[in-house]
Amino acid sequence: MPKVCSLSFRFTLIAGFALFITSVAHGQVVESAKSKFIFKDANGKTDSAEIITKYIPRKIVHPLAKADHSIDPKLMRAATIAEERAHAHSREQCWHYVKEALLAAGAVNSYPKTVNAKEAAKELVGSYGFKKLPVRDPYKAPVGSVLVYGASKGAGHVEIRTKSGFASDFRSKIPSPRPLIGVYTKS
Repeated sequence: MPKVCSLSFRFTLIAGFALFITSVAHGQVVESAKSKFIFKDANGKTDSAEIITKYIPRKIVHPLAKADHSIDPKLMRAATIAEERAHAHSREQCWHYVKEALLAAGAVNSYPKTVNAKEAAKELVGSYGFKKLPVRDPYKAPVGSVLVYGASKGAGHVEIRTKSGFASDFRSKIPSPRPLIGVYTKS
């Protein structure tokens, strides 16, 4: 008798396990069927589409820049000029394009002489009456301000804050990853 019990126990165990597996598989089929919308297209062919149950919009990480009316309006004009003249990709002439925008807007009275972008801060403060703002986050820089970035090697980078991002020889929604030397503007 003990042999029959152990065989029936094994049979019951195997049958129970098989029943469990089939119910799980059936549950997955039913669940996947619930997440599909089945329809017939114009040609009469049956097709399906996934049903989206949750919509999560992309959050605005950095909102548009604010205009600070205490700064020189010529700098806001320079931001517009820089954005209009900027390209989609860098031409490695950021300081040249920013100089041209500042000069065209009348924010500076002569073409700046420094060659490297990382030297722009000293020249803007010393020769053109700019002052350094106590801003360390490029996204908080007011529209029209000039952002100067350093580099251990190379010329650095300079760009103007626009309402929707940053512009130099190219436009970008995000600031340069280089270390920020400072944000400069004039009243």
